[in-house]
Amino acid sequence: MHIRKAVYSVSWIPKIGQPKKQIVSKTVSKSIKQKLEDQTKKLHKDMKKSTEADLAMSKAAVKISADLLSNPLCEQDQAFLETMTALDTSMKRMDAFNQEKVSQIQKTVIDPLKKYGGVFPSLNMAVKRREQALQDYKRLQSKVEKYEEKEKTGPAMVKLHQAREELRPVREDFEAKNKQLLDEMPKFYHSRIDYFQPSFEALIRAQVVYFTEMYKVFSELTDQIDQAGLTDEQRERETEAKLSELRALSIVADD
Repeated sequence: MHIRKAVYSVSWIPKIGQPKKQIVSKTVSKSIKQKLEDQTKKLHKDMKKSTEADLAMSKAAVKISADLLSNPLCEQDQAFLETMTALDTSMKRMDAFNQEKVSQIQKTVIDPLKKYGGVFPSLNMAVKRREQALQDYKRLQSKVEKYEEKEKTGPAMVKLHQAREELRPVREDFEAKNKQLLDEMPKFYHSRIDYFQPSFEALIRAQVVYFTEMYKVFSELTDQIDQAGLTDEQRERETEAKLSELRALSIVADD
């Protein structure tokens, strides 16, 4: 009695062959399933890092504007005070929009990624149970073959009959577990697109809303502080001229 050879359309489910002719590995290195699990974990980790960096950036910007607003120059120069106040208000608005964006990404992208990753332990356990069932099947199949090769004496035939009876429920258990994986693992793999697409669409929408609001915030800030209407090149020349005046002072001149 031999285990039937089966044709598998999914490469990441180990194939079954004759127990004495083929060794079935417990895991398939770099399998599609493992890659999907690894990529899900990596994406979840990277998304968390990204949102944490976003929050740190806007918090730092608010801190800088607050420090500038508390600069003694604000007490001495009304125009400088107005500029720093406008900057501080804009940074706080940016921080608020950023927190809203991160909250949206957390709910629509990061949390779903975490939940999806939580499925893999159960999936891996199902693969392990199938592997254990396969090993039990192979062990009892070898036992049956051993008695089939013996001389057909009365005691040998009794043992053969017992071995076959012992093999039957084990074979049925393996075939059930194997069929379950063959049927469900492709469905699980192909469902990833339908699962993740809404999350990635939500990520894009959150980014679009955020940067649209940022354009408005900084456009308004520019209108408030760019009274002279100078170009970047003109501002650079003006800064260099001021720096040259500072360098010309005797207290900062080179010895």
